[in-house]
Amino acid sequence: MVNTLYLPELREMLAEHDDAGLEEFCTALHPARTADFMEGLSPAESWEVLSHADVASRTEIFSYFPREKQVEMLETLDREEMGQLIGELPPDERVDMLEQLDEKVVSELMPLVPSEERSEILLLQAYPENSAGSVMTTKVVSLSENITKQQALEEVREWGDQSETVNYLFLVDDAKHLRGVVSFRKLVFARNEQRLSELMERDVISVRATEDREEAARLLGRYDLLAIPVVDDQNHLVGLITHDDVLDVLREEATEDAHMAGAVQPLEESYLETALLTLTGKRAMWLTILFFSGLLTTTAMSHYEEFIETLPWLICFIPLVISCGGNSGNQSATLIITALTTGDVTMKDWFRVIRRELIMGLLLGGLLAFFGLFAVIGVGFLLPDTWHILATTIVPVTLILVVTCGTLTGSMLPLMFRKFKLDPALMSNPFVAVIMDILGIVIYMSVAQIAFKMLTKTAT
Repeated sequence: MVNTLYLPELREMLAEHDDAGLEEFCTALHPARTADFMEGLSPAESWEVLSHADVASRTEIFSYFPREKQVEMLETLDREEMGQLIGELPPDERVDMLEQLDEKVVSELMPLVPSEERSEILLLQAYPENSAGSVMTTKVVSLSENITKQQALEEVREWGDQSETVNYLFLVDDAKHLRGVVSFRKLVFARNEQRLSELMERDVISVRATEDREEAARLLGRYDLLAIPVVDDQNHLVGLITHDDVLDVLREEATEDAHMAGAVQPLEESYLETALLTLTGKRAMWLTILFFSGLLTTTAMSHYEEFIETLPWLICFIPLVISCGGNSGNQSATLIITALTTGDVTMKDWFRVIRRELIMGLLLGGLLAFFGLFAVIGVGFLLPDTWHILATTIVPVTLILVVTCGTLTGSMLPLMFRKFKLDPALMSNPFVAVIMDILGIVIYMSVAQIAFKMLTKTAT
């Protein structure tokens, strides 16, 4: 819902050219609140208000606008002014913003962006999509390890406002190789004559620019850092990733994984902003795959048609069997995908995973088999005595085998996807369920045939 609290006053100040009032509005509140109160303004009105703010306030307020409004402003307002605005944004935000714009608009705006900022944009765009380099900022204060505390503070005063953070000061040699790090807190309490080489930590946690951005998020979380330096293959300091950048990464990755888990292609825009035909296409692709996969279940059922005519009561327990297999497989897949994402499980742990899921499958299968036995007994009065005995054998044994197969399948498939450099989240829960439907039918009918043959031999 659009916040209309200040709209009348804002439009009145714009009509009366109240420069002082507009300037105060841009600075009196937190930039996020200011952006909220400007939601009802048109792009042109919003820019007129922002033009009364200083550069820092203008870029902060603009960054809190909804992405759709940002894009509309950049595409419809004066090209020269918008080119200047792009140059004022943080380096990583510039790249993200340009990716949302029409290519023609980008080609018109890029020549209008200041040359230094344009070079930074091209540098960040050269990194692979979703890499650490693509989300880093190049605005980072780097100091020589040979200077004193006093000299370091002077450099921070001069250049610190250009960096996203000065919580950590990164030290480099003459060739810009990353040598160490000093926290600003430690620097403040040091003696003025102490050199940074005496204060710095040499074991620096860093991430390579070409590594996946999820690795940067993992390292920041594991070591409880506010920022992490980004280096190239020769260990040159090339940028910095801060915790707020990582929050954006985690949100995007979580949204993408949630879509995949629901068998939906990840959306490039918000749900309400995605065109109906586009949304239909992203859902239809996976639904079509699952539809044809589901046909295999029908094929598997038809293969046992004659046997089912002999024991028609088998059909009653099919939903129970395949749902237990699918649910156990989904649980294992979710646990392993999450563990892979957080780094708790790696490819080296595959044997431990198999062992744990095998034991887990037998325990869970045994539990469900116990309940399944009571379910069979409960409906046993509908069956002849001979079939009743057969059912109390087939259903519990099948549940143990199906649940164990589900836990192994659900845990191994994400590891296989990771092995082949694919996103484990592609092994979505609906996909695991379809696989277990087919395997559940095969296991159920195989157990039933074996038990039936054994009973027939005993009877003869």
